Amino acid sequence: MRILIYSYNYAPEPIGIAPLMTELAEGLAKRGHKVRVVTGMPNYPERRIYAGYRGKLWITERSGNGVVVQRNWLWVRPKPNLLDRILLDGSFVLLSLVHAIKGKRPDVILLTSPPLPVSVPAAFLGWLHRCPVVLNLQDILPEAAVHTGLLKSKTMIRVFEALEKFAYQTAHKISAISDVFVENLVKKGVREDKIALIPNWVDVNFIRPLPKENNAFRIAHQLEGKFVVLYSGNIARTQGLNTVIEAAVRLQHIPDIVFAIVGEGNALHELQQYCQDRGADNVRLLPFVPREKLPEMLAAADVGLIVQKKNVIAFNMPSKTQVLLASGRPIVASVPASGTAARAVKQSGGGLVVAPEDPDALAFAVKDLYADREKAEKFGQQGRRYAVEQYSFEQALDRYEALFAEVTTAPATIRNAVPN
Repeated sequence: MRILIYSYNYAPEPIGIAPLMTELAEGLAKRGHKVRVVTGMPNYPERRIYAGYRGKLWITERSGNGVVVQRNWLWVRPKPNLLDRILLDGSFVLLSLVHAIKGKRPDVILLTSPPLPVSVPAAFLGWLHRCPVVLNLQDILPEAAVHTGLLKSKTMIRVFEALEKFAYQTAHKISAISDVFVENLVKKGVREDKIALIPNWVDVNFIRPLPKENNAFRIAHQLEGKFVVLYSGNIARTQGLNTVIEAAVRLQHIPDIVFAIVGEGNALHELQQYCQDRGADNVRLLPFVPREKLPEMLAAADVGLIVQKKNVIAFNMPSKTQVLLASGRPIVASVPASGTAARAVKQSGGGLVVAPEDPDALAFAVKDLYADREKAEKFGQQGRRYAVEQYSFEQALDRYEALFAEVTTAPATIRNAVPN
């Protein structure tokens, strides 16, 4: 089957949707499918096009396993305002379409959202090639952007609401990553038979429990003999890492406990000033590790953190949730109680859920696991078991293959009709 994946983010970007789409593309290619990816020049999370990709309008790469990656230039700014974000989406929509038209006709198009404007070129390509479009929904926009204060203009909200409706109508199928997403779509009038529930995945053979002893990450950062509380990932307005630093301040009287925050350099620089102001000398701010060293970094932790602000909309599901569960380490999730992240941690039995933006509650949970290592070990084992049973990569591949087979074998009169 010829599969075109339309994704704004892709490897070598280390976090967010990029690792997921990279694994999916490579996994499908290994199963014999011809996979082409249309994406932007790598820039996330620094929001600066990576060295080696600058000054180029388009570039085509071929990965070792045969995935063809077509990239285009993007309007990227380190601290984007609303206009910058519009220009970012616009540059991707226009330039990617030129590149996407190249190549053989796909049998199916898989589109990831956000960003919502990409639904426009994907719908055009589906019409041009008379092939179905599957929308992979990673976030519910514009609701999430409005809820976090990212989108305030009433005019822009109406524009994005129209784009959201267009994306749902023009997709032949929508793959939703959680049951909360499904409920939201149904409330908006999307037919249930148009929705496929396919949770995000984790490669449980790659991300796996490893020993803390002789761990290179611990050795490199002088963490041997410490109880390490690890946060790794995006540092942005939805996380609120100040809560983690405040929790660390409350635990300074226990010298064995060290907090490690792994993230992008500029964001870490801003946190460094906050740590200095609060005297949080038990916090280590560390750069991202190469992807091949990710299992080792996760194994260095005694506790893994998921952190969100109070105003994060309930259906937001951090991709690190599945990764932390698969690592076999207990989780402390400082997240909204009604959200999908809280639900996943509770259902898995993989850790504790505490109120968001509450450093006292976060500190108490960390201290609880520090004092009760048997409980921490049990959480880790339960989380690992749940990840293998519910989030394995091979299961996700099976589900996507089945979904693609369903939409491509539908009667031509249905497949070529305008979806609704």
